[in-house]
Amino acid sequence: MASTGVNVLRWSALGAGVVYGIYHQAKLSSAAKLAAIDRDYEHKQKLIEQAKAAYVKKNLPASKKTEGGDIIRDPEDSRFDLEAYLNSVAAESK
Repeated sequence: MASTGVNVLRWSALGAGVVYGIYHQAKLSSAAKLAAIDRDYEHKQKLIEQAKAAYVKKNLPASKKTEGGDIIRDPEDSRFDLEAYLNSVAAESK
């Protein structure tokens, strides 16, 4: 038969393990919730940026949109090609 001191030690270790398990599970759960919130926020932010880009593209004046060919005349556009634009201007002026 085990002594009283050994039984106290066993039950104390069991209780400490249960408390640690609860603490660790709560920590993991809160980290997962924060990650999900961050993912949702990033997704919403991406959708807002796409909507803004679509709105700007939709409401551009005719002079800013591509005219005739595939030359982009808006220098703020990420696909703007200065060389192609200058070549088209030179061709138009001839």
